[in-house]
Amino acid sequence: MFIAILAALLGTCSSPPSMIDQIIELGELRVVTRDTPTAYFVGPDGPAGPEYDLFRGFAESLGVSLVIETVESVSEILPHVNEGKSHMAAAGLSMTDSRREFLSFGYPYNSVDMHLIYKLGSGKPRSVEETIGRHIEVVASSSHSDMMDSLSVAYPELDWSENADVEVVDLLEKVARGELDFTIADSTEFNIQRHFYPELRIALDLQIADPIAWAFKKKEGDSLLARADEYLIRANRIGFLERVNDRYFGHTEKFDYVGTRAFIRHFESRLPRYREMFEGAADNAGVDWRLVAAIGYQESHWRSHAVSPTGVRGIMMLTQDTADYLDIEDRMDPASSIFGGARYFSRQTERIPDSVDEPDRTWMALAAYNVGFNHIKDARQIVEWQGGDPDTWVDLSQALPLLAKQKWYSRVPYGYARGWEPVLYVNNIRSYYNIIRWLTENEVIPDSEEETEAEAEPELIAFLAELGKFF
Repeated sequence: MFIAILAALLGTCSSPPSMIDQIIELGELRVVTRDTPTAYFVGPDGPAGPEYDLFRGFAESLGVSLVIETVESVSEILPHVNEGKSHMAAAGLSMTDSRREFLSFGYPYNSVDMHLIYKLGSGKPRSVEETIGRHIEVVASSSHSDMMDSLSVAYPELDWSENADVEVVDLLEKVARGELDFTIADSTEFNIQRHFYPELRIALDLQIADPIAWAFKKKEGDSLLARADEYLIRANRIGFLERVNDRYFGHTEKFDYVGTRAFIRHFESRLPRYREMFEGAADNAGVDWRLVAAIGYQESHWRSHAVSPTGVRGIMMLTQDTADYLDIEDRMDPASSIFGGARYFSRQTERIPDSVDEPDRTWMALAAYNVGFNHIKDARQIVEWQGGDPDTWVDLSQALPLLAKQKWYSRVPYGYARGWEPVLYVNNIRSYYNIIRWLTENEVIPDSEEETEAEAEPELIAFLAELGKFF
């Protein structure tokens, strides 16, 4: 009798299951994140983002399903985790001292630099002290506001404020327009936005290699944190972290003179083996073969076995869904990929409203090829709200990047998009197309196949000078 009672008492004193055991028993991992290009978003092919790629892999490693919760501001993340609404937070969080008071951080799988940003021509400060008398605005409850708190101790005369109703991209735009002297941006955010605000410059590096990590509930989340660390350390070892960073934060291709020389080499060495395929596919689809070839170069640099971490592959980098839609069995087959890509582009062109004239029609179709036609419809709606002309590429290209801002994507049917990408995509293809057109219109069969680089150099220099009008 005594033994039975003792056993019962010991049973009631046993420890509750760990969080990792609870998750496995529940069969789902609940993650809180943010709708931003540096964390998580829903693109034309479904959920995406650097954080998403990582925590999706983590859920798969645990053998559980994934439940994603999104919040509008960083300040909402802490209570979401500590109140048990989510098991963990994955939102590009810096490991600040103020956050460490309430959350446990795991393996630092990435790092960012923290920059003070100013507008070119407005006067570059050489030190924090030289910003006194000018205004700095940052996002509230962020690592940037923590930085300003720290700086204010050493420089109490600093003029700064924090804003809970904006995102970093909004503040960068204010600086670019001359409406704000300075803001703070992480290197990942700045590298994305600088292509659209080329007048923005880094004034000062406020912090170098600021670690980024997932956050968990203190103590109760230790078992989950340990498993997450194991997963991320392995992901780093096998190169998965590097691939994710390259996908989302790799340098956007710049079309400069160095790139032009590489393009010419590829035009001569790679395109000939596929040229007849491009010509035949374009003729079949009723489009310009040089444009289809330009798409192919943008997608894969004319490499038939190209594969991306997202699963798109082949010379035209088709998704599996697009291949199924086009009845393509082998995306790695150059002819199938090229003919499929040409047909897909032609169908995007047909979806553009009849009110859109050329060449705007072509540029919009290219953007749809890249980001999806539904996001083009959303951007056209934004242009109308702004009083612009949705039938012009000039106005549409200004509206597309707004799909990355909550102020706008929350108001349209298809939501967030990395709207700057189709703009860069179209600009690159327009440049490639112009070069291919120039090269093919001036094709000359050399008297000798042994033409040397020295003999070709004057023609190349003249060609590069001619290209100046395209940039």
